[in-house]
Amino acid sequence: MFMAMGGVIGTGIFKGSAETIGLAGPAVVLTYLFGGILLLVVMGAIAELASVYPNRNMKDFIRLAFGPRPAFIVGWLYAFLMLSVCVIEVTAAGSFLQYWLPDVPLWVLSLGSAALILGINRMSVEAFGETEFWLAGIKIAMIIIFIVLGAGLLFGLIPGTSGEAPGLSNYSAHGGFMPNGWLSIFSALLVVMFSYGGSELIGLTLTEAKDAEKVMPKVVKSFILRVVLFYTLPILIICGLIPWNQLEGQSSPFVQVLEATGLSGAAHIINFILVTAVISAANSSIYGATRMLHSMAAAGEAPKILGKTNTKGVPVGSLALCAIVLVLGAVIAFFAQDNLFAILLAVPGFVVLVVWLSICLAQIKLRPQYKTTPTFRIWGYPYITGATALVLAVIAAGFLIDPQNRFSIGICIGVLIMLIIWSILKFKKADSIQK
Repeated sequence: MFMAMGGVIGTGIFKGSAETIGLAGPAVVLTYLFGGILLLVVMGAIAELASVYPNRNMKDFIRLAFGPRPAFIVGWLYAFLMLSVCVIEVTAAGSFLQYWLPDVPLWVLSLGSAALILGINRMSVEAFGETEFWLAGIKIAMIIIFIVLGAGLLFGLIPGTSGEAPGLSNYSAHGGFMPNGWLSIFSALLVVMFSYGGSELIGLTLTEAKDAEKVMPKVVKSFILRVVLFYTLPILIICGLIPWNQLEGQSSPFVQVLEATGLSGAAHIINFILVTAVISAANSSIYGATRMLHSMAAAGEAPKILGKTNTKGVPVGSLALCAIVLVLGAVIAFFAQDNLFAILLAVPGFVVLVVWLSICLAQIKLRPQYKTTPTFRIWGYPYITGATALVLAVIAAGFLIDPQNRFSIGICIGVLIMLIIWSILKFKKADSIQK
């Protein structure tokens, strides 16, 4: 559960929330709730499949449903997703560190954060899991403290130095609860999908967890509620304490809120926790990327070197590739500076939609083929899962035609086309050998 929490609670809430609030105002909380419903169905599908097919990960589910080609494409696409998320997270870590070190270039701070994360990932699985448990625990505790402290400031239970408590006034002022109209709620969906992306990381931990088929349903039931609350409540606090149109995109809204209310000392503490939070999210992303690449190398779908492990069982071959990507990310940060976050943000958002869609379709296809009774069943089959898949497809299509996402989506489409061509050539050769 903490692995998934570590992946899902990161830059999306701590930095990306400034963009979503700027797009939709206080009404963005509806976007997060809608995304949470989609997430609930996807996680339920993973839990059901895990109970029927133990010791398999989500790529295996797609392979069972649709064959090796789609599994190959989704596997590489997910590795691409995790690597791009990790670049975003270390960039966010660097931007948070600039709160104290404004004269140090972003790329230097990002590179230092990347080195720390790679060091953590070289530890054994048990030591890595323990480290991630504490890192994720710190940021979850921080969000809870922020909610309690923010609610106290909002309603005047805790005195702030900035004057009278705002109460509910900021929800209706500055253009109202929905200042940019209904469409703005949907325009923020791409960032929300990026924010919730990482939850499906549970689908990769299945092969390294004990009794995964029994644990998964319990994890999903408690996980979903916590994720939605940890997103919606902080967003409501932020929009209540500071007008939605006064947030700046450079630093975290959490820090901006505490500074605006006069709690500058608390802002330093929060910023420290934010650094650990995005490092935790990057940590989970590296874990997801290395495990997926290792799995694909073991299946002959990736270069053999990516399957190389050390004596602790850590896939060091895949980790080396991650290191190269992070260095490239630091180089991009050198040229793009603060624009890197905005450039890359749409990439994982779109890929998350594709991965979630694949999981839903796999569950629909496989249920009639179950040879054992699942210990957990997603309700409303096939209508609920089918409707979720349709919504995800519509959202993805909407972002494809949005001119604001043209560059980022262009990258995604280019990678997808390359993977499709690669899969055709690879498995055509394999089919000819079998014949």
